Amino acid sequence: ALFKALGHPHRLAIFLRMVQRCTPGTLETETESAAAVGELAAGLDIAPSTVSHHMKELRHAGLIHMRRAGQATECWVEPEALRELAAFFGGTVPESRSC
Repeated sequence: ALFKALGHPHRLAIFLRMVQRCTPGTLETETESAAAVGELAAGLDIAPSTVSHHMKELRHAGLIHMRRAGQATECWVEPEALRELAAFFGGTVPESRSC
């Protein structure tokens, strides 16, 4: 499911932006690790409705979590998904970063 979700170039680009810019989070650390969907989609040249669809697919695959925050939607990377991907590729999870 992880690779199927990441198989689309836009979903992969969005996920990689999250990995590079955000600390993998949990519900307890979401305020430190969350990013706004609009920020992540900036520069991808795709419609907002399409971004929402891709984010939903990433969420369904267990790669990210999402939460409404007023008019914005915040999202953060699922740490276990990063560990699974890192193990598959024989690497380690990148250093934590704050958004």
